[in-house]
Amino acid sequence: MRIVVSGTHASGKSTLITDFAAVRPGYEVLPDPFEELEESALDLDAGTFYSQLVLAAARLRGRRPGDLVIAERGPLDLLAYLRALDDLGRPTRSPGLLDRGAAITARAMAAVDLLVVLPLHHRDPIEVGDDEDPELRRATDAALLDLADDPALTGGARIVELAGSPADRLARLLDAAPSI
Repeated sequence: MRIVVSGTHASGKSTLITDFAAVRPGYEVLPDPFEELEESALDLDAGTFYSQLVLAAARLRGRRPGDLVIAERGPLDLLAYLRALDDLGRPTRSPGLLDRGAAITARAMAAVDLLVVLPLHHRDPIEVGDDEDPELRRATDAALLDLADDPALTGGARIVELAGSPADRLARLLDAAPSI
């Protein structure tokens, strides 16, 4: 099963994936594409998010049904960041990144069986400081939830929204991704 865990920053993706991999060690874990960027590309602007989108899409290409992989972030997350920057009126390197990113996302999501979305929720908040850009975090969450409703972008992926404690989220993910 090819799984992508999506959510804005500080939404619990890393914790969920670490917990899942401990129970299902046969899965290959793909880290956040941000970790693969060159240090010179660490300014969080549209160009950086677009570069991560391209990386996230590339690592999904060539995956086949039956591959056991769980990815932290997919192209849909990063498209949500591009949309959020646009919604907030923040600077971008190129006005065409959103459209190009949508096309790349749609193609890459064809290789995903299960899209796990971790929305921000008032019942189980993960508190963050101002250094985490709460405005961008909220805008990205809203954009991601909107984009996840677009079948042209999500392809045939089954979509599961998970909320609750880390244990609750893990239990629901394990139910959604039966052991093979």
